[in-house]
Amino acid sequence: MISKKAKYAIKALKVLAEEFGNGPMLIATISAQENIPKKFLESILLELRNHGLLQSQKGKGGGYSLRLEPERINLAQVIRVIDGPIAPTPCVSLNFYVRCDDCEDEETCSIRPIMLRVRDANLSVYEKTTLRSLIEGAVPVGLGSVMSVS
Repeated sequence: MISKKAKYAIKALKVLAEEFGNGPMLIATISAQENIPKKFLESILLELRNHGLLQSQKGKGGGYSLRLEPERINLAQVIRVIDGPIAPTPCVSLNFYVRCDDCEDEETCSIRPIMLRVRDANLSVYEKTTLRSLIEGAVPVGLGSVMSVS
């Protein structure tokens, strides 16, 4: 399950993707449009900026904008920045691997194979879902298929 912070990050990035190329947006505007607490949104946007997904501009006409085109940012990137590992257990994580301390041998672990499948299924959807696909309403539902959201 993704955190509320990750959900807010995705909602804010979707707004910024819709306005891509129109200059920076104020935090207050995004906050009001998506009903996200302003202070919480400030910390989320700062974290996304610090990880290279956003850029900020100070002063009059300032705010936040995407650093990359909407088709170059996917949900896997966002979730990893905000929540960390996508994998359900640390022993199957691609970027945050840690051997499980309660497991004697990964090769004979009874739950590791299913955790690998869960990770791969989630990762497939997250990696295929870009900010562009969110704003166009075409969200991948699994391997090789796309669902149109109306």
